[in-house]
Amino acid sequence: MKKVLVFCAALMAVVFSAKAEDEKKKIEFAYEAGFEGVSSYIWRGQYNGGLSFQPEALVGFNALDEAIQFRAGAWANLGASDWQWKANKHDGAGYTKFMPEVDFMATFTAYGATVGFTEYYYCDDFSSATSEISIGYSFDHFFEQNAYINWYTTVAGADMIEDENGNEKRAWSTYIELGYDYTWDNIGLTLGGQIGLSPWASDLYGNEKFACTNISIKLNKEFEFEYLTLDIFAQGSLNPDHVNAQNAFIGKAGDEKLYNQKLNATLGIGLWF
Repeated sequence: MKKVLVFCAALMAVVFSAKAEDEKKKIEFAYEAGFEGVSSYIWRGQYNGGLSFQPEALVGFNALDEAIQFRAGAWANLGASDWQWKANKHDGAGYTKFMPEVDFMATFTAYGATVGFTEYYYCDDFSSATSEISIGYSFDHFFEQNAYINWYTTVAGADMIEDENGNEKRAWSTYIELGYDYTWDNIGLTLGGQIGLSPWASDLYGNEKFACTNISIKLNKEFEFEYLTLDIFAQGSLNPDHVNAQNAFIGKAGDEKLYNQKLNATLGIGLWF
């Protein structure tokens, strides 16, 4: 009888172990949806606009206890300056021009390594669209906090630069991001730092040779609720490549100013479901 009981117990252990293992392998539907409101639209340290609303929606799946993930969806920037009203002084006629940015993206992550693709669209001028591929790795499997490295390269679209003969050629604009986030779990506060590098000449990042184009610090506070997460954050950015005696903080972007700024900052609030 004891042998029978031992055998039954062993059999049950194998069954439950197999079931638990099967649960780990189960593929689960996943989604991310929400929005942020920011005082300034800062992209990789650059000032791209003022007060903005930035919604995002992604769908995909998780597998192997979220060690493998896939996401695809869209992100948009709807800034106050994206609405332009022009009136004809003679007859009073006018029109509005809507110029938001809409980005379509897809990422696949496996055990900390990520590959991705992003298509950037600007609704006022589709000829300025660009395509970007990315690879990255997060070291959070090895450290208690999140350290990561990401590489982004533009591969198609409006990303050109003049060569020494004045002819346009593809710039292959590249941005390398090194980051580290430290989180105090007991209070839901995260302090993050980023360093951004542009390894060769790029009109997109405004550098003529290898340069550090972004040093950012971000402080983020999370409030967890049953069905949503509220984020409040502040971020400051410095562009060391543009620091000189002539330029200063620029609070408003313009074609003649876009790559001259050295300091940028934003305040924001996010709501995620």
